[in-house]
Amino acid sequence: MKVSKMLGERFKETPKDCVIESHALMMRGGYMKYMANGIYSLYMPTKRITRKIEQIIREEMDAIDGQEVMFPVVMPASLWEESGRYQSIGSEMARFRDRSGNGVVLGMTHEEAAVHLARDTAKSYVDFPFMIYQIQTKFRDEPRARGGLIRVREFTMKDAYSFHTSQEDLEAYYERAFAAYNRIFERCGCKNFISVQSDSGMMGGSISHEFMLLTEVGEDTLVLCDCGYRANMEAAAVRVENEASAMEPLTKVATPHVKTIEEVMEFLKLDVKQTCKAVVYQKNADDQLVLVFIRGDLEVNETKLRNYLGYELHPAAELTADSGVIPGSIGPVGLPKDITVVYDASLCGMESMCCGANEDGFHYTGMNIKRDVGDVTYVDVAKAFAGCICPQCGQPHIRIEKGIEIGNIFQLGQKYTKAMEMTYLDESGERCYPIMGCYGIGVGRLCASICQESHDQYGPIWPMAIAPWQVQVCNLRVDDPEVTAAADQLYADLQKAGIEVLYDDRDIRPGVMFADADLFGVPIRAIISPKTLAAGCVEIAARDKSFRENVPIGDAVSWLREKVLAMLESAER
Repeated sequence: MKVSKMLGERFKETPKDCVIESHALMMRGGYMKYMANGIYSLYMPTKRITRKIEQIIREEMDAIDGQEVMFPVVMPASLWEESGRYQSIGSEMARFRDRSGNGVVLGMTHEEAAVHLARDTAKSYVDFPFMIYQIQTKFRDEPRARGGLIRVREFTMKDAYSFHTSQEDLEAYYERAFAAYNRIFERCGCKNFISVQSDSGMMGGSISHEFMLLTEVGEDTLVLCDCGYRANMEAAAVRVENEASAMEPLTKVATPHVKTIEEVMEFLKLDVKQTCKAVVYQKNADDQLVLVFIRGDLEVNETKLRNYLGYELHPAAELTADSGVIPGSIGPVGLPKDITVVYDASLCGMESMCCGANEDGFHYTGMNIKRDVGDVTYVDVAKAFAGCICPQCGQPHIRIEKGIEIGNIFQLGQKYTKAMEMTYLDESGERCYPIMGCYGIGVGRLCASICQESHDQYGPIWPMAIAPWQVQVCNLRVDDPEVTAAADQLYADLQKAGIEVLYDDRDIRPGVMFADADLFGVPIRAIISPKTLAAGCVEIAARDKSFRENVPIGDAVSWLREKVLAMLESAER
């Protein structure tokens, strides 16, 4: 490809809405063009990169017995009504009516379509197990589109669905998929990625993992320990130790104008770990109150809370006088019976603590839950924090890092096959529901994440395996016939040798050409100028600055071919 013929432009200025490096560089480098919030057109370089990513994905999915299929983008609403997700998914899913008045949706994920494709086809246990996958455009009306291709509304995704007759078979296949995902990210050039336990969210299922690229600009919060424990904040278990204390009598104390935990600590001269605070929510369905009692220094993990309760809720609005609770003085003693109450596990074992007295201007000291409230169920709904106790090794070594989710896998179980009445006959002739697994990778997000991980201040540094081109030829003097003849010949010979080559044949200043070359991010650069030609050489340099050599013109093609192959083989290892 000649740069003079390429659509797109490169520029120095960072667009004002680009808050992370990959977004800025891909906009500056002519990789994509903004169309609407979270919606981009992709230029040729990005398409070449994503095509290579897709090929790596296909090879690894085929290697674990995947069958590539294609599901529709537009699906009837009735299919999603079968699974129950037509009502449960909110405004993220685009719904509309076709010309006949029938309800339809734009696919944001394809579990329903996968079950529809397989049911009435896989009828016997001998038809199992199998895995089907697609690489397809999806639309999710994401309210938090950000970071260019990192979080968008329209995106290309590989989603795969496996079907099994036993949990053991699903778990065995899940391990194969887990290993395949590691190979995909390694082959694509990802360096600093990990897998973490995660929350299944709207996908359902009991076991799930996310693959995270560690980066400070990531929007996912990860809970890690040197022992190997890894979890997304939404799923991380929390353990804390409570200092030993003697049981004290329940005592009501006047606390005028004291509302917050900080004010209680200051007024009563208490350590925050001796306090029990209330966090108030309301059910989305009917605005009924939900109270969470948790140790004063901790925060509620709302995902864990929703999962425990089994319904959606939101932080309470301003409480009215008839709500049954007193803002700033809420405690577990003497609450109305019709309020849903959740006790976090951080309170278990605390013999004496301070809490609200459910009376304006008063708090209790010496509160003991078993004595003053009764037997309660303790549930882990706390948010992990740096320095808390690792649930795996038992040491206070938890650290918090940020990451970008580049893939996920779920053990879905029978959530969709039961809802959509997909059955098969087992060996004894009994009708059974298959067990499903689900495996996703966002192609555009992976492309942008690699750019985020592999760049310098001048532009992307694409790994050889997914680079838009393998070699870029730079003709520094288009107006010099000898230089141009040599550059044209090198370009033609590299193409004949099977090397993907980009040729900058424009009549521009060297500084501009090199600046654009940095934005192209091609791994190897071959430079021809009057100076190199006079020496009978081609100057060959790595985009990552790992090497720079003058190679005789006659040897340049073979030298470059060997270097490209070596870099590709290194990525495969």
